Amino acid sequence: MSQAKIKKIRVGVASCGVAAGADAVLELLRSRSESVPVEGTGCLGHCYAEPMVEVVLDGGNSVFYRNVKAENGYIDNILSLGEKDRFEIPPARKAKELIKVLALAGRIDPTRFEDYVENGGYDGLKRALSMTPAEVVNEVKLSGLRGRGGGGFPTGTKWSFLAAKDTPEKILICNADEGDPGAFMDRSLMESVPHQVLEGMLIAAYATGATKLFIYCRAEYPMAIKHLKIAIAQIQEHKLNVIAGRELEIIIKEGAGAFVCGEETALIASLEGQRGTPRFRPPFPTDRGWQGHPSMINNVETFGNVPLILREGATAFASIGTEGSKGTKLFALAGDLKNPGLVEVPMGTTLREIVFDIGGADPEKVKAVQTGGPSGGCIPASLIDTPIDYDSLIAIGSMMGSGGLIVMDETTCMVDIAKFFLEFTVDESCGKCTPCRVGTKRLLEILNKITSGKGTLEDIDKLEELCYYIKENSLCGLGQTAPNPVLSTLKYYRDEYIAHVTEHRCPAGACKA
Repeated sequence: MSQAKIKKIRVGVASCGVAAGADAVLELLRSRSESVPVEGTGCLGHCYAEPMVEVVLDGGNSVFYRNVKAENGYIDNILSLGEKDRFEIPPARKAKELIKVLALAGRIDPTRFEDYVENGGYDGLKRALSMTPAEVVNEVKLSGLRGRGGGGFPTGTKWSFLAAKDTPEKILICNADEGDPGAFMDRSLMESVPHQVLEGMLIAAYATGATKLFIYCRAEYPMAIKHLKIAIAQIQEHKLNVIAGRELEIIIKEGAGAFVCGEETALIASLEGQRGTPRFRPPFPTDRGWQGHPSMINNVETFGNVPLILREGATAFASIGTEGSKGTKLFALAGDLKNPGLVEVPMGTTLREIVFDIGGADPEKVKAVQTGGPSGGCIPASLIDTPIDYDSLIAIGSMMGSGGLIVMDETTCMVDIAKFFLEFTVDESCGKCTPCRVGTKRLLEILNKITSGKGTLEDIDKLEELCYYIKENSLCGLGQTAPNPVLSTLKYYRDEYIAHVTEHRCPAGACKA
């Protein structure tokens, strides 16, 4: 193959690529390639292969190179279409993934408005504006879209609550405070296709009559914030924020990284400049939210789905997934597997398909899969054929959450894992309610006692009893779900707890005491 067949070169320079050295690769390729355009793009999801370079050929096919270094030898190999470090996307992954929300991620320059528009961007908004607001709400209802932030509440129903309010000011909020350990779906969307998230928000604003738009994004996402600011300026330049004759203000609020601010009332308090703590509901935010105005919150991935629904139609969206969980879902794969990164699969795909076919985990070594972050549960390998949807995961003691998925091998102590997540929730508890503030600390004390070889069988009983008390009496979702990792490991790995207290040994060999 000759260099003449190269049409363009793309380098993934989202956070994962930059962390691996992609910026330097991009600059060296640009300096060495005079006749071929070299573009910086978002993330293709193959984080294990970063820095990753895509060479687009004249015929439309692409050649990928993985783990590229900013050295002339690597660049020479790419420009000559050499065989070294060529990368083929695993066929099993291709067969299982269905790329819809991430279709433009890694394919366009996220800072170029024209790139997004040339690939169907804002077609969904155009269609929405040709409909009545009520018709748009109904379209989202018919699609079956449920909130991708963890709760899974029907999105169209939530929109109808805000749309029904007859007030001069209504607030729309994008929750971009992605805080689950190992989760990076929202970050990747904002970095790679910021206009897609904003288009979803503009459609929602038209449908509900919202007058002010906030994006609450954690400050640890500087690239996402940078790309959102560029996209907002471009929207304003092209007057896309003028909806129904009214100019909408779009404001980015940088959060300080408090996990509890993922809870909507705590997020609103932080947005108002107060300490981020939840409050009792009702009133719900759609009745009384930011500064007392009716307010509605969806997360980044939820808004990222909306342009697809309006562009392709509710029927097409609802044709994917299961009866109660429509569309695709993004997952951030991490842990003991060969191919960590970002994936998109139809709802109803089994854990087995994600962990083995896509993630490349060793079937002989997988011990458990943890979904839903600190609020989720640990699922044993015996339940690996469980379909990934909202209801199936809850039925086995876990939850979808925002989409973090951590694979653990046989060297993992499940008591220690429960302790790890409890340490996180104890640190992140806002302290407002006693069951969470004190109860999670007592749970952690008991787990520390067990993992240090000083536990008793009575401690295990006390641990379980306390878990249910905290779940039933905590004020917000953080406390109500904090015991989930403990309860799921007690349910499926009680023998490990018993070994710790009766035999004074850790079956996995992880607890050194």
